Amino acid sequence: MFTTNPGRVLIVDDEINTLKACSTILKMHGLNNIVTESDSRQVMATMNAGTIDVVILDLYMPHISGMQLLAHLQEQHPQVPVIIVTAAYEVERAVECIKSGAFDYLVKPVDQDRLLITLVKAFERRALTDQVASLRDHLMEDRIDNPEIFEDIVSCSRKMRAIFQYLEVVAKSPQPVLITGESGTGKELVSRAIHRLSGCKGELVCVNLAGLDDTMFSDTLFGHKKGAFTGAEQLRDGLIVKAAHGVILLDEIGDLGESSQIRLLRLIQEREFYPVGSDSSRKSEARIVCASNKNLKELVASGKFRNDLYYRLNVHHVDLPPLRKRKEDLPQLLEHFVRQAATSLAISPPSYPKELLDLLAAYHFPGNVRELQGIVFDAVARSKAGKLSQEPFRLVMSAGRTPAAPEEPPRATPDNDSRLQMLEQIWGHFPTLDEAEAYLTDVAMSVARGNQGTAATMLGLKRQTFNIRLKNRNLPD
Repeated sequence: MFTTNPGRVLIVDDEINTLKACSTILKMHGLNNIVTESDSRQVMATMNAGTIDVVILDLYMPHISGMQLLAHLQEQHPQVPVIIVTAAYEVERAVECIKSGAFDYLVKPVDQDRLLITLVKAFERRALTDQVASLRDHLMEDRIDNPEIFEDIVSCSRKMRAIFQYLEVVAKSPQPVLITGESGTGKELVSRAIHRLSGCKGELVCVNLAGLDDTMFSDTLFGHKKGAFTGAEQLRDGLIVKAAHGVILLDEIGDLGESSQIRLLRLIQEREFYPVGSDSSRKSEARIVCASNKNLKELVASGKFRNDLYYRLNVHHVDLPPLRKRKEDLPQLLEHFVRQAATSLAISPPSYPKELLDLLAAYHFPGNVRELQGIVFDAVARSKAGKLSQEPFRLVMSAGRTPAAPEEPPRATPDNDSRLQMLEQIWGHFPTLDEAEAYLTDVAMSVARGNQGTAATMLGLKRQTFNIRLKNRNLPD
């Protein structure tokens, strides 16, 4: 059941045979880091001597009872889950222990499956508790322990810094990580950072699930047995085997079919899979990271994505902000991409006017960082005499401003009502179309710092048209 050792278990019971039996069961299922204690007086010393992740505690023992020990553990080691073991007629006492902070209770004789399931949940609880504590420390101290890991993600944004701090905390967790965000926000770069932070010895394997039907998904991920279907002339290991001891990125998870979702759910829950055509399961030790540019909550609500799979994937969630919500990164990104493009073209990095940043700041970047990279690379390739022209940027931005025809007129909302009221206060009356146009012209010139070409692009106008309107503007004092 435990493919990797999740932590250290302390078993406390005054009956030697019970200690041996419980230890044997856990070792048979992959838990080898086990400490036993038959003297309740030595428990706190054992806890203080080394890291204990879960305690299995008998309720009635000589010297110090389990109830008393529970109180001491809650006071000195509140982060450690305590599983109470009790006789059938002591259930009410066990419930009292739960109210006092125990994680769960088991009834003697302990059912093996119930013991293992309870331990899995206890280890998950301990891991999450440690992650919360570590994240709190990171945020309070505003520190990043491994800045070199995030060098490929160019950013000075506070939002991105908080994400880096979160990733440092959860990267070593065995639980899946879900990365969401619009196309071009850097989901694959984040998955690479997770791989490097995780300490996994295996490689990072990326799989794009878009366009894979259920059969192709199973064959690609899990492989097949020789003779499983026509053309399967030899055994093939899937990519989940290739990612053993490493990380597998399942990109575009929102496109996964229903049958494939069931197979993925089993892989996450049981850490095992069946190659196509095989009756024998295989264990998986790959860390799972999923990415999607779709809203999975909406897919769950519409019945296109399994609710149970969503919650299994959403244990650790990273939502990457679009570029338009972190425009403070534009100067750094522009400089980075100019140098990157120049290096790829074997030329010196061209200079660019400061007005270019004002132009970029006025654009909404539907393609996010990837779009900016493409625009900069094209502009650098077109640059002459070591100077970067703004024209390639203006062309792309003007094309990107062509609006789709609205299906119905926009309805009044408190937000646009307040904006109209603001304009009404400026003129002392509801503004006419000419007055509103003149006002927008003036604002655009202010934002563009007097650069007419930049202001024209911001308003979606040609330079000549803007010049005419600029001459005809007539703002009230």
